[in-house]
Amino acid sequence: MTGLRVLPVGERGLLIECDSGEQAEALHAELLRRAARDELPPVAEIVPADRTVLLDGLDDPAARAALAAGLPRWEIPQPDGGGARTVVVPVRYDGPDLAEVARLWGVAPREVVRIHTGTGFRVAFCGFAPGFGYLRGLPERYRVPRRDTPRTRVPAGSVALAGPYTGVYPRPTPGGWQLIGTTDAVLWDPERTPAALFTPGTLVRFTEVAEEAPC
Repeated sequence: MTGLRVLPVGERGLLIECDSGEQAEALHAELLRRAARDELPPVAEIVPADRTVLLDGLDDPAARAALAAGLPRWEIPQPDGGGARTVVVPVRYDGPDLAEVARLWGVAPREVVRIHTGTGFRVAFCGFAPGFGYLRGLPERYRVPRRDTPRTRVPAGSVALAGPYTGVYPRPTPGGWQLIGTTDAVLWDPERTPAALFTPGTLVRFTEVAEEAPC
């Protein structure tokens, strides 16, 4: 697979740098497949990020060196979603930035809803806060910038866009993403297994729910 750069991390790790987020996502999926088939040396963690994948806990120096040497030559298919967990997230498309996203896309607000609910997403990686997943799926023409002025408090359950990603805020935090809707889905629950609703590789669909009428 061209474009991979393998770097040592500490005494037991390898950091694999990729040319793109899509390449990192495909590599992560392939590493999980090979680990499930016992085709990798024992590894404690496989952690994807925006354009990297970290392998940690590779205790055997010889196996680690062989893996580092062989990785750039792997043939890595694009993820096909087979066997992946699917999550459906109901959303009220009532976000304060919906009109701004529609302007940036050059469409009506209702078309933003149609496009967003008609797109299949995949969790590329997690970070920022427990339960926050970075979801890819929207075509490049629908990328939007972060807000010029971040909000000091974004409510939990806010569905947001920034760059190539869709995300859902799992708890109230500051944030600069464009808010297009809200959901009651619980993104992080320590009593649940897994605690995170979104984990790397999970397939996600958003569906529209109507706003409740006032009593």
